[in-house]
Amino acid sequence: MGTLVGHVAPGFGFLLIGLWHLFNHIKLHYQQHPNSYISPPWFPTSKIKYLELYLIITGSSISIAMELFIGPEKHHPFDDDGTIPTNHLHNFEHSSISMALLIYAAFSIVLDRANAKAKHSLTQLLAAVAFGQQLMMFRLHSADHVGIEGQYHLLLQIVIVVTLTTTLMGIGFPKSFTVSLVRSASITFQGLWMIIMGYMLWIPVLIPKGCVLKWENGHQVVSCAAMEALHRAKALVNIEFSWLVVGMMIFIVSAYLFLGRVYGEKVEYWSLGKEEEGEEEEDLESQKKSNLEFVHMGKPYAMDIER
Repeated sequence: MGTLVGHVAPGFGFLLIGLWHLFNHIKLHYQQHPNSYISPPWFPTSKIKYLELYLIITGSSISIAMELFIGPEKHHPFDDDGTIPTNHLHNFEHSSISMALLIYAAFSIVLDRANAKAKHSLTQLLAAVAFGQQLMMFRLHSADHVGIEGQYHLLLQIVIVVTLTTTLMGIGFPKSFTVSLVRSASITFQGLWMIIMGYMLWIPVLIPKGCVLKWENGHQVVSCAAMEALHRAKALVNIEFSWLVVGMMIFIVSAYLFLGRVYGEKVEYWSLGKEEEGEEEEDLESQKKSNLEFVHMGKPYAMDIER
């Protein structure tokens, strides 16, 4: 992180996973009976079962390599005496977040292959630890995020809290569709917000009026000349966040209604067909019973005529 690519690349990963979960949770909600709905922590694909987890492992591994080995000038983050220099502390912090996500994905595969009895709750717990690690690192970051960048990170922490909370709630309420929907939406929101951060903080044209992009402690930061410009820039960040919240609300409800028309009608048509078949079987059985009763009642009547 700390660069445009360092925010856009992981942001795209969060966005992709969030949309994948959002789509599958809504689809599962419509296809299953409400009482049988259980929120899975990850979703398999038809061709490659663990594709989602493989992508998380790959992305996290690339992030760790970039932070610790490829990004630094010496291709390692240590000083000549073996200590960690101040300007590379953030590299270890960012790689710690990626490491937690990598462990989550790797052990999710292990738990599923072992068919562990508590694999659902343990997988959710691993995800919660990873999001807790993310929240802690952004909250206690060695690089004191101030100004516009600090405002972006502060609002990002709010979204991470929502993701962490709903992930923990998923352990106790695995049948709650609302919890799964909010969790998926918050992961999607994280991705969008990281992408916006990358472009708004490292594209000079998009930097607010009265602020400039300059080098500090080995990386570029946005600095505002006056307090008035800083307050204006922070207010713009808050407006961006609020607009994104409104946009996400519209998108989620629209996606829920659209996917309901796609998958909900199929389920209703199937259930109606089953009900009609059941009604036809009941009619046939009633007709058979009436015929038997008619035959049974007709026999004594015929015997009376013969007499």
